[in-house]
Amino acid sequence: MARKKESEKALEAGPLERLFAGNATAKILDFLSTFREFDYSESDIARHSGVSIRHAQRELPKLERLKLIMMTRISGKSKMYRMDTESQTGMMASKFGLALASVEVDNVLAKKQKEKPLTA
Repeated sequence: MARKKESEKALEAGPLERLFAGNATAKILDFLSTFREFDYSESDIARHSGVSIRHAQRELPKLERLKLIMMTRISGKSKMYRMDTESQTGMMASKFGLALASVEVDNVLAKKQKEKPLTA
């Protein structure tokens, strides 16, 4: 019997993924905007985003056309991608994800503050 492979997803659930209910594109953008200092292969993006390689192969060209991500180089047979922080759309997507995460943190903190018992 095949052993279930442990997930290597880099983020539990990013802000875009939560907003767009687990959409593969949102998962990819969450991963690439969070870890934007490096470039990643299609298989790395799929594994760390928690999507299938087929989803990644289908979505990456679309994200590249929209200038959200960019191909940085070819390493062997692998195309390497990263968030396109030089384009307006890539930068705005990164800022949008960060703004969503900030609102979520504020909501969690406000909820915890309400639950905290008053001490005299």
